[in-house]
Amino acid sequence: MKKNIDQVKVLLDALPYIKRYSDEIFVIKYGGSAQTSPQLKDKFARDIVLMYLVGIKPVIVHGGGAAIGDMLERLQIGTQFIDGLRVTDEKAMEVVEMVLSGSINKEITALLNDHGAQALGVSGKDASMIKAKAVDMEKYGYVGEVTEVDPKVINNLLAEKFIPVIAPIATGQLNGHPGFNVNADIAAGHIATSLKARKIIFMTDTPGVINCEDEIMHTLNQEEITILKDKGTIAGGMIPKVDACLHAVNGGVMKAHIIDGRIEHALLLEVFTSQGVGTVIKL
Repeated sequence: MKKNIDQVKVLLDALPYIKRYSDEIFVIKYGGSAQTSPQLKDKFARDIVLMYLVGIKPVIVHGGGAAIGDMLERLQIGTQFIDGLRVTDEKAMEVVEMVLSGSINKEITALLNDHGAQALGVSGKDASMIKAKAVDMEKYGYVGEVTEVDPKVINNLLAEKFIPVIAPIATGQLNGHPGFNVNADIAAGHIATSLKARKIIFMTDTPGVINCEDEIMHTLNQEEITILKDKGTIAGGMIPKVDACLHAVNGGVMKAHIIDGRIEHALLLEVFTSQGVGTVIKL
């Protein structure tokens, strides 16, 4: 009986958040261990379906760097990183699109559908949803910088009660262009802004933004982030995440969160508890 009462208390504690976030759009960048561990994949899907069933409108943007690297190696296509970006020639671009828009996107979609949601996978190329230009064609190849996001397709899917699952491949400006490989964090930030989302949540392999004392920084604003970047405290792969957070909150998203996707049900802990997890970035 006590166990049952405790379960009811958990539900009651979540009730204010369920009411607050009903009919709100949440953009979730899905990556890291949560995307590769079978157990965490399943728990992620359950979390998303629960959010969906209580009235939240999740939009998932996923990466897939590890799977792309594995496939390039299997096909004996060399890969190189410069400044943390994968140099993407035309052959590599074919593989990037095949892995992201094909295997990973459809795996996530199928997993969500298996758990009772209506999910539909799309690429940023579909209906020219994400447009981009080359960051530096000579240096990085087909690595794209987002120039525009048209949210019409996503809004239509949400209106029909679908969960959009988006592969961060952008369309080029010319006929026959192979498209652009876009950093999934940056793509998620632009998508959240275009949708006027309530929240954007980045699932990572770190507890949040960590200071020089190895402590989680639970809240940050733009000025604090600039100082931490200058000190080198925010570096490497955390830079595109905080940049995407800042782009989103400066574009009207209320809060951006960086959470540890290795924690079971991290999404639910962030969304439906007062303590939350990880780092929140806001104006």
